[in-house]
Amino acid sequence: MSRRTLHILYPRDQIADRVRSLAERISEDYKGRVPILVAVLKGAVVFLADLMRQLTIPVQLDFVRLASYGDAMESKGVISITKDLEMPVQGRDLLVVEDIVDSGRTLKFLLEDLQRRGARSVRCCVLLDKRHRREVQIAVDYVGFVMEEGFVVGYGLDWSEDFRHLPDIFIVQVAEGASASRGG
Repeated sequence: MSRRTLHILYPRDQIADRVRSLAERISEDYKGRVPILVAVLKGAVVFLADLMRQLTIPVQLDFVRLASYGDAMESKGVISITKDLEMPVQGRDLLVVEDIVDSGRTLKFLLEDLQRRGARSVRCCVLLDKRHRREVQIAVDYVGFVMEEGFVVGYGLDWSEDFRHLPDIFIVQVAEGASASRGG
């Protein structure tokens, strides 16, 4: 069995400052509109809650759950919707809220799906952006942090459902030669 150790990457105060800054930009960009925040379950829930409380505009809320990772640290390459939206999105402004984007495949799949459904606009806000791992071209409108290599947990990000409850974001170091490359 491998041993995991955690090292703080982004402390809670730094996260809170960044979320506040993102909320200010989003509130300004969506002034006079009521966007639907589309949270990607489960990892984005903590980020969504903090972001939503900092917004100065009215919003509506819906959730989607996508499957692509399972217990592995690397993508399986197959993306499916396991929990769909409940609200109609045709003609609406959508802001997808996601915890982390690395290869970009999952987020691209979701953004294209929402556009096909007739949304007026579709933008995305991600807490962590691993641009160096990007495999598909995708524009991220609002980014909390750009990070390099490392598997991260905490603040909603998990490893096989563990560590979501931690208030900071940690890099996981794994002993016994196991590699950690993806985020929660």
